[in-house]
Amino acid sequence: MNNLNFPVIPETITVHLGPAGSAARNVTVPFVDYIKNVASSEIYPTWPETAIRANVLAQISFALNRVYTEYYRSRGYDFDITNSTASDQSFVYERDIFDNISRIVDDIFNDYIRRQGSVAPLFAQYCDGVEVSCEGLSQWGSVNLSEQGYAPYQILQFYYGDNIELVQDAPIMGVTESYPGIALRPGTSGNEIRRIQVRLNRISRNYPSIPKIPVTDGIYGPDTEAAVREFQRIFGLTEDGIIGRSTWYAIERIYNAVKRLSELNAEGLTPDDVRDVLPRILQEGDTGTDVRELQYLLAFVGNFTETLPVIAVDGVFGSATRQAVEQFQQQEGLEPSGIVDTVTWNRLYNTYRSLYESLPENYFSGVTAPYPGTPLSRGSRGAEVTRIQEYLNYISNTYPSIPKLDADGVFGARTAEAVRAYQTLFGIEPSGIVGAATWESITETYRDLFQGAQASGTQFGGEIG
Repeated sequence: MNNLNFPVIPETITVHLGPAGSAARNVTVPFVDYIKNVASSEIYPTWPETAIRANVLAQISFALNRVYTEYYRSRGYDFDITNSTASDQSFVYERDIFDNISRIVDDIFNDYIRRQGSVAPLFAQYCDGVEVSCEGLSQWGSVNLSEQGYAPYQILQFYYGDNIELVQDAPIMGVTESYPGIALRPGTSGNEIRRIQVRLNRISRNYPSIPKIPVTDGIYGPDTEAAVREFQRIFGLTEDGIIGRSTWYAIERIYNAVKRLSELNAEGLTPDDVRDVLPRILQEGDTGTDVRELQYLLAFVGNFTETLPVIAVDGVFGSATRQAVEQFQQQEGLEPSGIVDTVTWNRLYNTYRSLYESLPENYFSGVTAPYPGTPLSRGSRGAEVTRIQEYLNYISNTYPSIPKLDADGVFGARTAEAVRAYQTLFGIEPSGIVGAATWESITETYRDLFQGAQASGTQFGGEIG
């Protein structure tokens, strides 16, 4: 829906001028003009202003719910809402707008209703209250309440409950689809992966054959792949474990359904349901572990690409890193903005992973192996886990606060504890996850200690290939 998980006011909204599935055309209009049109079509300008304001807030929230949940787009349509009153709100294209309604909408078009503790805009159902009755707001009933002295918020509480709240002055942004634009595969990581993990875990409560993902850490590991494949099996999708557009929107659609987000009694979304695990973008001036991850991948790819400049892996996104990003984007046919968004990050990761998997076996015969391309976390298994366990065991001879491990290739609680201990010692965020920056630091520390021991004649253990 946009590049954020929290609702925003869209600059425009696309309306289908007929029921969904009909051959009617689409029109894209400014969101504020859409609300003015709906309000002028649904209510009378002679009503008391408090009643008008309450109805407009309901209409705004209704429309935002459709946009935020991608109700129609997740079903394969190319519009946000219809003008069919059987399912949506009345919209008469190019109709005249009442002056007082226009003024009121200009004042409150970026306010909306939500449940307390929830993120999603309320599906603020309403009806006229005379010819049609419903569980939500009664339009003519709101007039009666207004004449009794009710304020707009009190009218809304009367119909939607005391546990609502108004979000005021929400940001206005251009809205794009939630699908990240590139298929997500096992081994990738990021906020989009965590979004899918959270959704699959909730869906599994209604479809228990979908296995739970123990840690929603944004890393597409074996547990996530198993859940994706089972979801694909249940809902008749290709069982390839790849989250392309069809799987992404099937997950969105089923998640919204089990959460009842497009119903008045929705389960709701908590802030933790939609929180990010990584920055949305990285750009010049940023610092920290995420920048080190980026630099590590760029530096590795640069070993096989003459056009990429050599950069330091220092966690500082300076001009050299920006130039490397721009050059990578250019060679990949992306806009050379120097800003690392989801598309750039995934393209870089896929390039890294492809190069890593093409390396000959003897490439790993040195002191340390390069980052395997897949973040290691609780539940990971295999040779890469064994390597990191062995590196940590060797380092623990010098830094005993790092607990000793059984190098069994299983990333369990003990391994996570050792990783966190290492990260704390070496100034890395103690996440317990071995991404590129942590891998690079561990292997560098191991290499320094091993070579120092070789030079001095001290032996803590054999070389690790």
